[in-house]
Amino acid sequence: MKRIICLTLLVFALCACKGNRQTLLPNVSGKAGEVMVVIEKVDWEGAAGNSIRELLAADCPWFLMREPLYSLCNVTHGGFADMFKVHRNVVYFDIDPQVESSGVKFLKDVWAKPQAVVQIAAPDSQTAAQLVEKEGKKIVSFIEQSERNRVIRNTMLYEEKPLHNMVVDIFGGGLHFPTGYKFKKKTSDFIWIADEKQYTIQGVFVYRYPALGNSSDFRRENIIAHRNEVLRNNVPGMFDNTYMTTGTIPTPTVEFIKFGSRNFAQTRGYWEVANDYMGGPFVSHSFYSPDGLYVIVCDAFVYAPKYDKRQYLRQVESLLYSWEWKEIKVEN
Repeated sequence: MKRIICLTLLVFALCACKGNRQTLLPNVSGKAGEVMVVIEKVDWEGAAGNSIRELLAADCPWFLMREPLYSLCNVTHGGFADMFKVHRNVVYFDIDPQVESSGVKFLKDVWAKPQAVVQIAAPDSQTAAQLVEKEGKKIVSFIEQSERNRVIRNTMLYEEKPLHNMVVDIFGGGLHFPTGYKFKKKTSDFIWIADEKQYTIQGVFVYRYPALGNSSDFRRENIIAHRNEVLRNNVPGMFDNTYMTTGTIPTPTVEFIKFGSRNFAQTRGYWEVANDYMGGPFVSHSFYSPDGLYVIVCDAFVYAPKYDKRQYLRQVESLLYSWEWKEIKVEN
């Protein structure tokens, strides 16, 4: 009987340890937009290293000035000490002739939380490079969403709840905004909320217009035409006859995305001020209202003429992914 009791207690103890592991993990380190690549020097300088640099350090395709998608740091397996294991984003190459099963694994909270770990196993550098090329879109998406989730998590901890409620009152759903964002303007179909500092602006527009109820609703020309009309009527520039509009260079792109239970058309491009010289990147999500009568648009933009814009845009873009309808909670 004593043995049975001891074994029972041990099982409960092991289960408790497993359940508490997440609580015991340290918080992640490293700068936002940074990725730690664990790889031997010969492979870093070979095919595997070239492939991961081409993927993660490629130029952001929606910026006029060159900025890498991520900032990469690299360390060998022998140098992968505890201080590096808690990095926010880790790409871990396991390149060894004895590897029997090549592949890419996506792991969370291995050495810290909230952490994203991509493990790439291959018998040689060339095979590892092929895996990176094959799974490249998934790798970028996994790291990108992990970065967004961290922004959303911090936003919910330091939220300006009245701003969320203002959006919900108009549209039946809303985004969440962290401390620093302020109300700028609203009408019956438009709201403007922004975090404005001396040299930077991170802003969000939420607006709606009647839906046609067919595929034309999410064609690029229709999305941009409505965007330009809404901005001309609601977002004036600093001088007479100036207003925000959509730039034609680079050409805006539209991609269809499913996130959680929500489908939307994602538009990326460059905004500018008509008859003036201001501009910057923007990204928007267009989707139907629950009754299908309206197209709702959440539009995030950045103005930061003195700084690189990658992280400013990533921060405000993440807020678009915090959208939730009044009765539906966010899924991360």
